[in-house]
Amino acid sequence: MSTTGTTGGRWVEVRRGAYHDSVTLMRVSRSLAERPDVAEAMAAMGTDLNREMFGRMGFEVPADAGPGDLVVAIRTAADAPGHALDDALRALDELLSRPAAAGTAGEEEPARTTASAARRIDAGLALLSMPGPQVFPEAMDALDAGLNVMVFSDNVPVEQEIALKEAAARRGLIVMGPDCGTAVVGGAGLGFANAVRPGPVGVVAASGTGAQQVMCLLDAADVGVSHVLGVGGRDLSLEVSGRSALAALAALDDDPATELIVVVSKPPAPRVAGLIREAARRLDTPVVFALPAPGEDDLTAAVERALTALGRPVPRWPRWPAPQPPVPPGRALRGLFAGGTLRDEADAIVRESLEGGGHALLDFGDDTYTRGRPHPMIDPTLRLAAVAEHAADPACGVLLLDVVLGHGAEPDPAAALAPAIAAARADRADLAVVVSLCGTPGDPQDRDRQAAALREAGASVFASNAEAARHAVRLLQGLVEGVPDE
Repeated sequence: MSTTGTTGGRWVEVRRGAYHDSVTLMRVSRSLAERPDVAEAMAAMGTDLNREMFGRMGFEVPADAGPGDLVVAIRTAADAPGHALDDALRALDELLSRPAAAGTAGEEEPARTTASAARRIDAGLALLSMPGPQVFPEAMDALDAGLNVMVFSDNVPVEQEIALKEAAARRGLIVMGPDCGTAVVGGAGLGFANAVRPGPVGVVAASGTGAQQVMCLLDAADVGVSHVLGVGGRDLSLEVSGRSALAALAALDDDPATELIVVVSKPPAPRVAGLIREAARRLDTPVVFALPAPGEDDLTAAVERALTALGRPVPRWPRWPAPQPPVPPGRALRGLFAGGTLRDEADAIVRESLEGGGHALLDFGDDTYTRGRPHPMIDPTLRLAAVAEHAADPACGVLLLDVVLGHGAEPDPAAALAPAIAAARADRADLAVVVSLCGTPGDPQDRDRQAAALREAGASVFASNAEAARHAVRLLQGLVEGVPDE
């Protein structure tokens, strides 16, 4: 069943109970919006966040549309021919009905369960990515089959996370996640992993983008990683109590290729941090902690400490400066982040250095923003709208943004972000823009190419998130003008 409505070139349709995953709908929306006779288009599930986005675009969604309903909104161009809407709707149906690529004749029937698939290929690890509320039975099936499990899905109830991790411990396995976006196991990158060299550093990460920052800085120092074991953003919470982090520490301590371990986390529960530190003291392998919080090493400082412990030189971290205007006194810093730990690290630096109100740092990768939508590293729509909104606010003096590259992330983030930055700078001669760019030259997006495009648009770009945050603070304090040293 569907309900539809059209007003002055705007079409809104609700398809009841028609579920499609968020990445598929993102691609459908882009394909429709790229049609020459379409001015705006969006296809998304009817979650509260998506309904808000429809409203910002000028579409009125029926009040009874819910998160299990597909909402389609299309606005045709002012000069579009009369058949443009019908053509767009036919394209929509075609895009939504495209089946997955069919197998060739003679192929065996697809496996029906995670366990049966694992038996066919003698697997040791299962990567699960599906709506969070549905992941628990598949993860338990994988554990019963003797597989370690990486759960990419977010919005998994915490009691299910605990049950999975306890089941893994009984079997001598590890659960990476839920909400584990990045891992490297035996040289194979999983999720949003970056292209980095192999080396002696093992990483235990209760933070996906925190792990990526550590990986990329190590790569910039010509030092690689043995394994990166993501454990999920809640693992060091009081409820979960580091269950997977403890298992990961033990596994890396037993790995002969790992000479040093870095533990990365969003700000942990103090009691759990103490538990992890005590476990680390009992290991034969030295451990360095990167826990972005007041009084702790930031990610860059932790990497520098790890390099020193390994007897490796600490390089000058890559940066791509651009001229920035003097920021008038009393202006605020606005941070718009895709990475939660990068936001937390920048927030700790800002709190240590700036007084007064108006400063705000947002994490668009938080579960609040990803229900029914792809992660902002895949779909930048929400953050691009926020860039325009905050740049137009005369109280904003500095925009601080992160760009996180890697496999699975948006193929060319600068293609959308650089024009948004250039437009903001053109409208506001007194607005400064600073970008933290997390990536490597070997990433599919090419870090250096992304940096050049962002700098050309008017942003000062830093490979170190901590250096980017401190530069943004100095701009607000009037301590730096023009182009920083290259």
